Amino acid sequence: MFKASDVKDLREKTGAGMLDCKKALEATEGNMEKAIDWLREKGIAKAAKKESRIAAEGLCQIKIADNDAVILEVNSETDFVAKNAEFTNFVDSLADTLLTSDAKTLEEALELDMAGETVNAKLVALTAKIGEKISFRRFLKITKNADEVFGSYKHMGGKIGTLVVLKGANEEVAKDVAMQACAMNPTALRREEVPADLVERESHIIKEQVMAEGKSADIAEKMVIGRLNKFYKEICLEEQAFIKDSSLSVKDYVKNNNGEIISMTRFAVGEGIEKKQEDFASEVMSQIKAA
Repeated sequence: MFKASDVKDLREKTGAGMLDCKKALEATEGNMEKAIDWLREKGIAKAAKKESRIAAEGLCQIKIADNDAVILEVNSETDFVAKNAEFTNFVDSLADTLLTSDAKTLEEALELDMAGETVNAKLVALTAKIGEKISFRRFLKITKNADEVFGSYKHMGGKIGTLVVLKGANEEVAKDVAMQACAMNPTALRREEVPADLVERESHIIKEQVMAEGKSADIAEKMVIGRLNKFYKEICLEEQAFIKDSSLSVKDYVKNNNGEIISMTRFAVGEGIEKKQEDFASEVMSQIKAA
């Protein structure tokens, strides 16, 4: 039904004890996401650590020129290659190519001309030369209005990249907002944009927690609303406490500088990609036995 490694993974994602993780997996027939919810409902664990699921390597890049900007992610198999000059030069050139193109989808972008070859051909050639699979995962090109400003920020040499658009304000304020989005990892710009299934899931977990505390259903419903508001303040950029002045929300900080947030894009390298776990000792032993 589930393996010992699943118990270990669940423990790393939730911080719960090994026995509790085993019980959670038994109760949910080995379903990792349901096991996380089970632990949270019992009050044993908080939300899963998303970072533990982010494993693929690579680089995010952001380029801005006048009213156009592009943010993209290119993946490699190892961090060593992600720091390789040929890889970083490719990512930089790809960003320039996308910035001056009309491509809207990944399929269109792969067919763009890049120094006499298509982007896809460049990827294939780079993969062959470096010896690792190089993957162009995603991009977004944004065109702003004349009364708007871009704000961008890259962290850890491009492991995380954020691009925001503000109406009014100035580039310094926009950069502050981009840094906020980079550091605090909001799920959405405002609560209206939070996926309905995420709200429903969180509401269910909160209600189970409250009911477990012995509260009646009526009181539980009211407490769900209060805790959901706290939840929104954690995951919505506009409602987060501003990192440079926690007495202000991000929305109020921008408003105090005569602006409003129009959009927010955040790319984290390898986000949502499960990295292959390699057992080098077993690999060596298998090669010895095959010899």
